[in-house]
Amino acid sequence: MTTPLGPGPLALVGSGEYLPQMADIEAMLLKGRPPRYVQLATAAVPDGPDVVDRWHRLGTAQAERLGAEVVIVPVNDRRDADDASLAAMIAGAGLIYLSGGNPGYLADTLRDTAVWSAIVEAWRTGSALAGCSAGAMAMTSWVPSLRHPRKGGTPGLGLLPHMRVIPHFDAFAARVPDLITRFLVPHDPSTTVIGVDEETALVGGPSQWTVMGRQSAWLLTEDGREELASGSTLTTTE
Repeated sequence: MTTPLGPGPLALVGSGEYLPQMADIEAMLLKGRPPRYVQLATAAVPDGPDVVDRWHRLGTAQAERLGAEVVIVPVNDRRDADDASLAAMIAGAGLIYLSGGNPGYLADTLRDTAVWSAIVEAWRTGSALAGCSAGAMAMTSWVPSLRHPRKGGTPGLGLLPHMRVIPHFDAFAARVPDLITRFLVPHDPSTTVIGVDEETALVGGPSQWTVMGRQSAWLLTEDGREELASGSTLTTTE
């Protein structure tokens, strides 16, 4: 099987990576691509090795459900991220997945490294690229701190500089209803802010997107929010 020429699809996932209920979306991302499922649990490193191992087990089980080879790339810090042998593991991927955890740590670890360059090159030449929760947030140009919003944030990986993503949106909006207007909606109208509910994904990109999954995505502005139910489409300005 030959990976299609040109960029592959992107998926910005609110939650649920590697769970059976998200397998259809991951199967769609792999369709027509090599059955090689590359996974990085880097965002979970601050939570400890047991949590990282849990993501590895879940990812392996999902790859088996999908009939794909699992490739775990163990990037724990920037030294790993600049390791040429780890970067080489990205090549030939059908789907590359950045799972959840700490988005700032993920962005700071991968930014301007050999592994991130390999991921971008694989995506530009046809691999699908997905990020769940922290992984989705880190793909944009800015990662706000959801746990400590007054402390600001950190630069993201910049693949989608025209967007910001709030994962687990249904949960965050219920717990902290004013978080959006106070800290996460930029004044720059060229930046699109999207909330993505749990077990839901925004798929496509970089500018044409479809909502997939159990719940909704939300277009957020200083004036309020617009619900985008599953199946809805969205155009963002690059």
